[in-house]
Amino acid sequence: MPSSQILPVTTIHHHHKSPKNLGNSSSPPIAETSLSIKEEDEEESVNQMVMNLVIDDPSTRLLISSSDEITTSHKKPLLSRNSSFSGISTARSSTSSSGSSSSEGLGKFYDHSNKKRRRRTASETCLLSSIVCSDGGGGGGGAGDEGSGRQQSLSREVGHAAAETFLLTRLSLQLLTYLGVGYRWVMRFVALGFYSLMLMPGFIQVGYYYFFSKQVIRSVVYGDQPRNRIDLYIPKNSDGPKPVVAFVTGGAWIIGYKAWGSLLGWQLSERDIIVACIDYRNFPQGTMSNMVQDACQGISFVCEKIADYGGDPNRIYLMGQSAGAHIACCALVEQAIKEAVEGENVSWSVSQIKAYFGLSGGYNLFNLVDYFHSRGLYRSIFLSIMEGEESLRRFSPEVLAQDPSLKNAISLLPPIVLFHGTADYSIPSEASTSFAETLKGAGVRAEAITYEGKTHTDLFLQDPMRGGKDQMFEDLVSIVHAGDQEAEAKDKVAPPRRRLVPECMLQLARKVSPF
Repeated sequence: MPSSQILPVTTIHHHHKSPKNLGNSSSPPIAETSLSIKEEDEEESVNQMVMNLVIDDPSTRLLISSSDEITTSHKKPLLSRNSSFSGISTARSSTSSSGSSSSEGLGKFYDHSNKKRRRRTASETCLLSSIVCSDGGGGGGGAGDEGSGRQQSLSREVGHAAAETFLLTRLSLQLLTYLGVGYRWVMRFVALGFYSLMLMPGFIQVGYYYFFSKQVIRSVVYGDQPRNRIDLYIPKNSDGPKPVVAFVTGGAWIIGYKAWGSLLGWQLSERDIIVACIDYRNFPQGTMSNMVQDACQGISFVCEKIADYGGDPNRIYLMGQSAGAHIACCALVEQAIKEAVEGENVSWSVSQIKAYFGLSGGYNLFNLVDYFHSRGLYRSIFLSIMEGEESLRRFSPEVLAQDPSLKNAISLLPPIVLFHGTADYSIPSEASTSFAETLKGAGVRAEAITYEGKTHTDLFLQDPMRGGKDQMFEDLVSIVHAGDQEAEAKDKVAPPRRRLVPECMLQLARKVSPF
């Protein structure tokens, strides 16, 4: 059974200080139904925020907490309803059967009679259709001569980069619309802009690798929803099956995107580890159950198909960061419950996961809902993402692990390792240490590794961009390569990673980070 596996983990730091508050940055991906939410804030008087939410099925409604006043009106959408992936012509995987039927119509697209909107939709679709090849978006050439092939490949890459830029711009604009333009959020966005500017040298290099490296296979289809895509980071060394990390990115459940894992994918692939970054529907395109469903389906695809890309199906690890850590853990626990309690037919098993890695995640929503509200992810919005207060227990893995009736299901969980910085103010490090203790009490092999003085973004961005030795990264690699003597020998002589951003800019970014 997974819980009996030996996990060679060495605790790095178990010192943590009481974290202070710092907000989560978040934004919705798409918008159409206008909702007006009454913001409750000690520093502000009653302030109306207007949110334009697009849901692909017009019959779908989002429930906002009754504690806030809501008015509904019909307005012209700020941005196009289309998902930026709606026109991709990639062949669909046969593994999309693992739960996609319960998407409640969020992924269905309906026609509009307005001809101008039709023309705009058609142009976006044509652009995106020309981007992705039938192999999932890799950097292959055309069928003509060599010069023509290079030209077509470059055209595809530039088109894909343009589409990605359009998506990011749209997410940023909708974040402003969704959260309002109060003084506090204006200052936070100014800080975010300066933070991004300081890290721009690294972002440019990572972006170039993401769009132009032949080791990156982008947008492999794993399901029938618009965001059901996976990016694969393949090591250059192809001598034998490689261990695999299935990674779910963060983004406050609102702005998560598979490309956020490109830095981790790049660096792990250099250590002969395949990384599969799973994309998923964000709020308001989907709620928490849709996110968990997408993650489950993406994990199923990795378990069934990763051997086709050189991966070892017997060495698959599941990992998530921030909100992605929460989503991935919920998917893992839900799968264990299905296997142990409900006796359902499943397309993948928790026994196929060698270990779960949670990076800066939160696992008990009852302890976080008010904390998030104080940092700007307002209670009404958060409860809408989590499908109401009555669903907080369902999406709190720590609470489920304490339920005696689920003891058999919890015992099926693989070894769990939780990484967290003690200076993380977005999600306090106690979220990981408490969850680890709960799991140990339930008989699960678990460990919380804390890093003194590290923030929410230090472990995921600043430290990897600093180059040299990154303790969290080395801990992760040592666990994945445990027992593989050849890989461990290579790790000992691996050259230090090169610096992507000057130290002075990293220090400035840390000081102004809104996270």
